[in-house]
Amino acid sequence: MRLQCTYRKRMNKCFLLRVSLLLSLLCVCAHVYVELKGLCLTAAVRLQKQTPNRRHQKAVTRTPLADAASTCCRPLKHHRRIRRWKIDLQPWAAETHDLQEEADRFLRYISTPQVSCERPESAPVFDREDHGSWVLCLDRRFSLAERIASKHCRVYSLRLGVEDDGLERLLAGSGCEVHCFDPSIRGAHLQDAHMWLHRLSVDWRDPNPAVPAQRLHSGTKKLAAILNDFGHRQVDVLKVDLESAEWKILENLILEQVLDSIGLLLLELHLHWAGFEVGGDEPSVVRYWFSLLRELERAHFRLYHSYSDPTKPRLFLHRNLRNTSSSFVLGWVNTQFVPQG
Repeated sequence: MRLQCTYRKRMNKCFLLRVSLLLSLLCVCAHVYVELKGLCLTAAVRLQKQTPNRRHQKAVTRTPLADAASTCCRPLKHHRRIRRWKIDLQPWAAETHDLQEEADRFLRYISTPQVSCERPESAPVFDREDHGSWVLCLDRRFSLAERIASKHCRVYSLRLGVEDDGLERLLAGSGCEVHCFDPSIRGAHLQDAHMWLHRLSVDWRDPNPAVPAQRLHSGTKKLAAILNDFGHRQVDVLKVDLESAEWKILENLILEQVLDSIGLLLLELHLHWAGFEVGGDEPSVVRYWFSLLRELERAHFRLYHSYSDPTKPRLFLHRNLRNTSSSFVLGWVNTQFVPQG
């Protein structure tokens, strides 16, 4: 009996020891499993943040191809642009801020072409390549001649009155799509062959929301808004003859970064006074003018044509300064312009 009791006690101790070891092993395994599972989940989350899933990759890869196949035009490249509120003024021509120094610098600049434009034999032949003081750049380095020949060119003319529309009619007769914006025409929208007339004034200001539209700026829009309304991405030729409103219009085109959409800029300058809403003393006005034109150069435009009208009064800010004409016509070509469509 004593031997049997001793044997049973030993067996019970062995059983309890085995159970204890087994439980300890289970606890260790459970702890290891929890730790490994946490590490796996953390790695999976990091991988998911760094690498998009395959469906997303396929969508990103296929979208541009689908867009390119569904339209004749190249997909628009969306670049993040920093909005500008004012132009960068150039340094003074001299420390004295003298009007004569500012005027000399400005007049030298607008009288010195930066590139030459020669019409190649393959370019379209007009009865007259230029119409009066308005001269086109048909050099083969740029796109206008080819666009006219293929009848895919688009022209915008911003004007007040129809005293000089020979260039517009010349281009319309060559097959270009010409849009003239003039608040003095009778109908809201008129069409004459390839020439459209719009009773609309291009401005540099947004209408005042506190004033009813029918009483102020009823037929006025910025050029960027017109391009958007018409669905036009680009303009091959922009002609501006706005009787001293050209300075603020040009400033608006610079600040709203519309210049990228323009291939050729024909601009008539009026120098007899500062211009609409241009303030400051006379040296500051000329510095502002010069800074605007240097902004054109910054946007890859180069001056190819300069014409001083001998029939205009010899006035520069209400005074006779070096017998300078009060009217200049300038031609600028965008050397980085790439037509789309």
